[in-house]
Amino acid sequence: MEFAVESFKPLLIPLVIVVILFGVGLLANLTSNKPESVEIREYQGQDLSSINDLRENSIRGPQYIDEQTYRLILTGLVKNNITYTYDDVVTEHRAYEKVVTLHCVEGWSATILWEGVSLKDLFEEAGVQPTANTVVFRAYDGYSTSLPLDYIFNNDIIIAYKMNGLVLPPERGFPFQLVAESKWGYKWIKWIIKIELSDDASYRGFYESLGYSNEGNLSKPFLAPP
Repeated sequence: MEFAVESFKPLLIPLVIVVILFGVGLLANLTSNKPESVEIREYQGQDLSSINDLRENSIRGPQYIDEQTYRLILTGLVKNNITYTYDDVVTEHRAYEKVVTLHCVEGWSATILWEGVSLKDLFEEAGVQPTANTVVFRAYDGYSTSLPLDYIFNNDIIIAYKMNGLVLPPERGFPFQLVAESKWGYKWIKWIIKIELSDDASYRGFYESLGYSNEGNLSKPFLAPP
């Protein structure tokens, strides 16, 4: 007995749709169960704090930045001004991991596995001019802070895009947070949108202009001497 293919077309179309939907659902399920979707709480024998242990204390609340339109500007006393997309930073540069404890002036702390890119690598691409001695960081919410260029190089400071194996959530500074080890938490600027090489060692950021120490060293009080 012979059957005309045309007689089955009304049945084939719904069947194809079902198969496609099943495949998409299966892929989504597999993606949601990737290892990186689980927060790491131990690293090389060291216990880690939870992401939830960090408190929200930014000047204007969590910032929500569109990954597709985001741009990171590297400018100032450099040979080449560079504008990076999020993917440029994350996929085109070597990733570094560090376990570093953030100490807040409010009295709490959190030990986190940070993953990100080295500022030294970015600066080498831009070419730092000899007169530069300070790095000024600016955030999406208007916050700013600065650090000596020597500190950045000597400590291999990174800007992080992951913490405990998870992509930074908006309240933690997506897309990038500075991991300012050995510095008080107000130096750990979040939502970085611009990095400027400068020769102004006296630059004062948001809290520094309100009386906080410009050095921000953990070994010293965070309030600047009167």
